[in-house]
Amino acid sequence: MSEQIQNKDIRHENDLESRAVELTTLLKTSPGNQEGANSMCRTVLQKSGPAAACQIISRSQLLLGLRRPRIAIYDHTWHFIGGAQKYGATIAEALSSAGEITLMGNRPFSPETLAGWYRLNLSHCNTRIVPMPFFEDRKEAYIDPAIITSRTIANPFHAVSRASLDYDLFINNSMLEMVYPLSHRSAFITHFPERLPRSYFYVDRYSRIVYNSRYTKGWIEKRWSLSPHTHIYPPVDMPDSQMQKKESIILSVARFDPGGNKQQLDMLRAFELLHRSRPDICLGWRLVLAGGSFSENPYLSQVQAFVTDHPKLPVDLYINASHVDLTALYHKASLFWHFCGLGQNDPALVEHFGMTVAEAMQNGCIPLVFDGGGMREIVENNRTGQLFSSMAVLLQQSIDLLTNPQKRELMSQAARDEGQRFSKEVFTDRIRKLAAELLDPGPLTNASGH
Repeated sequence: MSEQIQNKDIRHENDLESRAVELTTLLKTSPGNQEGANSMCRTVLQKSGPAAACQIISRSQLLLGLRRPRIAIYDHTWHFIGGAQKYGATIAEALSSAGEITLMGNRPFSPETLAGWYRLNLSHCNTRIVPMPFFEDRKEAYIDPAIITSRTIANPFHAVSRASLDYDLFINNSMLEMVYPLSHRSAFITHFPERLPRSYFYVDRYSRIVYNSRYTKGWIEKRWSLSPHTHIYPPVDMPDSQMQKKESIILSVARFDPGGNKQQLDMLRAFELLHRSRPDICLGWRLVLAGGSFSENPYLSQVQAFVTDHPKLPVDLYINASHVDLTALYHKASLFWHFCGLGQNDPALVEHFGMTVAEAMQNGCIPLVFDGGGMREIVENNRTGQLFSSMAVLLQQSIDLLTNPQKRELMSQAARDEGQRFSKEVFTDRIRKLAAELLDPGPLTNASGH
């Protein structure tokens, strides 16, 4: 999977675009020339297959102005709260005027619920459920693509591929490299290349590979030997316009991942150690852990058990908190802990970007985050926050800020200003430009974006 393969695919797409334009011109200038149109479609069918023939017919309908563009945004985890899901849902809102938007998933979900979670307007969106009996028969809460380890197992995601043929632009927001895009144009959103190329791998078949951070870009190049095209930071839209007075709260906002990747248990242990070693400076301070979770989450059960076993430790848990509650927490919190990546050797377990960290910064909540991954792109050490490489460093940084309100005030304002780099407006502008590039008539190039 080299750049040569990507170039081959773009040449193929551009050839189909030329065919579609040629068919459109024929239908405009000689509407009665049915045999000429049929001959052109037969040539494409024989050369490139039925999917390509369908694509040029569908594309010519669009170029003739017979309908609006059809755009599908696919995610197999719409029913979970998370940064990746917010990324995809915000794409849907951003493209509301670009065409007919369909949110595609594999299990029932509600656009109204998504809109409430992320404070978006998704009233224009259709939904489409593509059933996958392979996973339904397993009766598990989570669709886990990692269990498809070889081609001896039939690819259940071919059902999604077939559905993608119905759209002018198919956006894969799931990082599911096993979905082959059959739409005329396509985009693969890469939050991180978690799985190595094995069994079914089709990322190189997408028109555009989008990456959410420079950290992710580096690992796409290392793991997949591909050159991604377009850099679009995730949308962050939770500024504190009221500049409320900060309280003695250390906040963490992250999903309660079943594998413990966000490391809330480590935060509890650190906070307990901080309280035990320096009770004088911890007086009045609380730790608040907020995040999404599905039912029967063993890691969340461990977190809850720790809190129960330490009744004197001032800790609050907010499970599946509403947007209103999260906004209030961001407004009030002074510090923000984010441990993802601490003590990890797997680069996939290091934070790829960190949307909640940027949200905290927009609210003047000072981030103390692990020194690695996408955190280095967000936080400038000792100015907009603190980067730590060990628990000992994190504890010392926390003590320093807890005992120095003047430093907290200066760093809070710097964090607030820096957080605007990741605004929703910037994201929306870049997504619309990407969609226009992919939907407008004309050839694509191989040039990578930055």
